[in-house]
Amino acid sequence: MAEARSETPRSVTTLELKSDREVIISRTFRAPARIVFDAWTKPEFVRRWWAPQSRCVEFVDCQADVRVGGAYRYHLKHDGNEFSFYGTYSEITPHTRLAYTQIFEPFPDAAVQVTVTFEERDGKTHLVSHEVYPSKEAREGALSSGMEHGLREAMDQLDELVASLA
Repeated sequence: MAEARSETPRSVTTLELKSDREVIISRTFRAPARIVFDAWTKPEFVRRWWAPQSRCVEFVDCQADVRVGGAYRYHLKHDGNEFSFYGTYSEITPHTRLAYTQIFEPFPDAAVQVTVTFEERDGKTHLVSHEVYPSKEAREGALSSGMEHGLREAMDQLDELVASLA
């Protein structure tokens, strides 16, 4: 007779297009807010989930100075090409809220304003990332790049990581 397994099902990542410049991403993670916040901000954890594994993207360098006015830079490599995502933190409330810019290096004039909230409920964390693009065209460009697929995979990877750390 087969043994019954009790596994906690993973949450689903939702992506909502709000106005012509906004994207709202949400997901509930199987870990307390402090663990999800640390995984979102500490380079040793970001390296383990941020780049979708199916795309064979590797981290060259990952740095984050998590303080108001501090900066982060995720330097990546894919198919021999190197590129970075970087920005500056404007608001930090540990374990509950972050606000920062996100710039994709090939498009330095298209800074995205990101606000992420971490709300703990019964030992799980409901995360909402509100992204505001500088224009409708910038948002559409990000979406047409395959961002949604990569985002969903990265969030699955984050879910696995935080569950293992909880």
